[in-house]
Amino acid sequence: MTSIETDVRWLDEAEMEAWRAYVIGSELLRQQLNRELQDRHGLALVDYEVLVRLSEQEDHQMRMSQLAGMVASSKSRVSHQIARLEAAGLVRRRGCTNDARGVYAELTDRGAEHLRDAAPTHVHGVRRHLISLLTASEQAMLAAIFERVLGHLGELEGSTR
Repeated sequence: MTSIETDVRWLDEAEMEAWRAYVIGSELLRQQLNRELQDRHGLALVDYEVLVRLSEQEDHQMRMSQLAGMVASSKSRVSHQIARLEAAGLVRRRGCTNDARGVYAELTDRGAEHLRDAAPTHVHGVRRHLISLLTASEQAMLAAIFERVLGHLGELEGSTR
């Protein structure tokens, strides 16, 4: 047996309740937001997130490796995703002028228009299914909790490179 197996600090009832509520609640929320975008705009939530990240850039483009980090995905998965979005005319790939190996994903005019059409649906869903269910202090607490989690996981990722 490893030390992890012998030194397990099992979750107590309250901890297990919090963990399970997070796992199930976050998955059901993502499924609902995805369903709303798919039904109304033919756009998957993960694709919407890519379009949003590109739209937030001054020049509407981002290196593929940076984009993967921003949407918490692998470079390979983002590459496949960009290929689908490119086939739909929503993004295009561009070579990096100062690095022959680098590739940019760029939001097209059609992609920006599709995003503008889909954004109200997404924002309405986020507000209806999460934000409006929380008080202002709960919203602040949720943000603080996940900023702490992101910081912790970022440190772990940085230590494995």
